[in-house]
Amino acid sequence: MEPRYTAAWRRSLEDAEAFWTDAAEAVDWAVPPRRAFDPEEGWFPGGVLNTCHNCLDRHVLQGRGSQTALVYESAVTGTSMHWTFEEALHEVQRVAAMLLRLGVTRGDRVVIYMPMVPEAIFAMLACARIGAIHSVVFGGFAAHELAKRIDDACPTLLITASCGIEGSRVIAYKPIVDEAVAAATHQVDRVLLLQRDRLAAELKPERDRDWAALREASAGDPLPPCAMLDSGDPLYILYTSGTTGTPKGVVRDNGGHAVALAWSMANIYGIGPGDVFWAASDVGWVVGHSYIVYAPLLVGATTILYVGKPVGTPDAGVFWRTIVANGVKTFFTAPTAIRAIRKEDPQARLLGEIGTGELTAIFLAGERADPDTVTWLERHSGLPVVDHWWQTELGWPAIAPCLSLGDDRRRLGSAGPPVPGYAIQVVDEDGVECPAGSSGAIVVRQPLPPGAFRGLWNNPVGFAKSFQRFPGYYETGDYGHMDEDGFVFVMGRTDDIINVAGHRLSTGQMEQIVAAVDGVVECAVIGADDPIKGMVPLGFVVARKAFDADQLPAEVISAVRRELGAIATLREVHVVPELPKTRSGKILRNLLRKIANGQDWTVPPTIENEATPYMIAQLLQPTGRADG
Repeated sequence: MEPRYTAAWRRSLEDAEAFWTDAAEAVDWAVPPRRAFDPEEGWFPGGVLNTCHNCLDRHVLQGRGSQTALVYESAVTGTSMHWTFEEALHEVQRVAAMLLRLGVTRGDRVVIYMPMVPEAIFAMLACARIGAIHSVVFGGFAAHELAKRIDDACPTLLITASCGIEGSRVIAYKPIVDEAVAAATHQVDRVLLLQRDRLAAELKPERDRDWAALREASAGDPLPPCAMLDSGDPLYILYTSGTTGTPKGVVRDNGGHAVALAWSMANIYGIGPGDVFWAASDVGWVVGHSYIVYAPLLVGATTILYVGKPVGTPDAGVFWRTIVANGVKTFFTAPTAIRAIRKEDPQARLLGEIGTGELTAIFLAGERADPDTVTWLERHSGLPVVDHWWQTELGWPAIAPCLSLGDDRRRLGSAGPPVPGYAIQVVDEDGVECPAGSSGAIVVRQPLPPGAFRGLWNNPVGFAKSFQRFPGYYETGDYGHMDEDGFVFVMGRTDDIINVAGHRLSTGQMEQIVAAVDGVVECAVIGADDPIKGMVPLGFVVARKAFDADQLPAEVISAVRRELGAIATLREVHVVPELPKTRSGKILRNLLRKIANGQDWTVPPTIENEATPYMIAQLLQPTGRADG
């Protein structure tokens, strides 16, 4: 192990009080915390701070007001804009004044249903400034999904835009909002709407306010100061999918969140004041919350808000052009984005022509990074490609090489070793720790580190459930194994384990083999019901562009059989144009499973391309049946 990483990790567990007290010095406190952790009060009890102050005001006060804080790059509209810390602070102050005009006060919830526009970030920070709790809902969610979140959060205000732009499509947001507000039990009294050039929306005079008009009307209002909040006060609610169909509202605190994100930027990503960091995600997801909005600004770095796809806007070189043009030091994206680029540009011709500028590392998360994709990107970029792992509930990386602690070790297929603050174990069904190399459930010993969720909004029972199966541990819901050096291999969700004739098999392990077959750029393996064996593995693959895929199914089946034996033989392999994925890049394996098993299914609200599951269902006829 690397000495600095090892010392930090051990100290974080053996003397967490001292470790996190030191880390808290990176945050500007109005009142310093009494101590680092209290079992009842959580992290940094007694501490008083404001997250917006730490993101904007303090950098201006420290003389860095002229440094670029936010870059907006839209490959869809051809827009490029910049805000310094001073300019961003002024925008946030003005939006905060608008919120006060609308009667929003400390502790109120504000639902933000917006596309990837700078105003979405200004609204988030304005909420943080006045002590309101924002709940960003991914722009594009269907009305009934938005209504569920309205009923759970009970917002005072909903902020939206007239439309979103996805490629060549213009999506009207206002009809979705109107339908959701009408369907919700909770009454939303005010809607604040940003009109966009591509499509104007009609306002309801008794309820709706125009963003530009309100900004002008409140121009003479005082600029609101930062509300001083207790460390444990909620900063935001972020909803993640629930197994019952009811979304779970992950609650993030102010103090622990700020300390953890600041620590991660310095020690995992190697980012500090003046550096440029780009997380190619959406503000509606946890990556966008943590690493587009809050973490870069907390440490005085420049953050990039990018609108577009990795391919098609206009081509597979747009990521590299954005990186070079903006002097990006560290880049964070999803493996599925790299697979899309590889599919379109398998020889990395555009990457070779454009280069990577000042880039020092590429981080991947959101989906398991198969070794073949990582190897391809490292070979053509000449840079370290770092897989790492975390969840919405955790809020920041739990498994990752800490580059700035001198730990640049990487192992293909592994997300790395545990990050300082995380005591991670792999356990069997009885909660007994598995020996090195043996697969089991991945759990995290309590207490969870700062930045992790301390509750679910209005759902204490749901929160407690995460700690019930393995007392004293948080159940991540993922499975994998740990090697003798402490590297964790996350293979998939625990419900991705399939039972074939009494043998428990990992679909994630099969996917790793399938992904390495020449010509495969993306794959998914699911368990299909079988009357004899109970379940059998079924594969779906996307072929490399211009690759002759006729022999691909046979080669994939042969590779899995050769590596894992006859019991793991894939029943069938289907070559498909694309896999059903969420807009954040996660493959919808449960949807594939329902289609393959002939169960009723519906198109999830988070899906990237609504046509994909219908295409696969057609391929598998007469099985899949779509509802609605």
